[in-house]
Amino acid sequence: MFHDDLSRYAGAADEVFGDLTDGMRFVRFRPAYDRLNVGWLDGSRPWPAGEAPAGFTRRLLEIVDAQRVNQVLGLHECGLCPASLPAADPWYVPRPGQLCPSAGTGEIRVPGPPGTAFAAPQLLGHYVADHGYLPPRPFVEAVLAFDPRGPWTARFPGIRFPWIPADAVLRHVDDEG
Repeated sequence: MFHDDLSRYAGAADEVFGDLTDGMRFVRFRPAYDRLNVGWLDGSRPWPAGEAPAGFTRRLLEIVDAQRVNQVLGLHECGLCPASLPAADPWYVPRPGQLCPSAGTGEIRVPGPPGTAFAAPQLLGHYVADHGYLPPRPFVEAVLAFDPRGPWTARFPGIRFPWIPADAVLRHVDDEG
């Protein structure tokens, strides 16, 4: 699904952040911040390529590893790779010669300027590391400034994002119905 970089995010109204401590808990809330798209690429459209600043790819991959946002059932395969994954290959294993899996199930969030978060597909790490996609400068700066392993409130130790509202409640997947 293609979206122009830095366009307004028009996905789900609520954010759902998965808790990585057990994978069975989550927080759902209506964000008080604006969300801007980054990295929603399509193989049929041009996209910027180039060398990322030192440390950017490593930090981006840390964020991808540390967050599970708006995960969905089913996979989204990379539209930049030349062929679909063989059915026998696990989606979470990188293709030969690549660093990152070429399929994903969700999104990430990166805090940006005050009142703004960047919304990107989980595949962004693959796009950058394996295809040379170069995101816009404001996003690159935000990624370099965000430490997903930094200090977090004990209230949500498995959710790596600083702007979870004070009234948010950690729920278990069995609580939804």
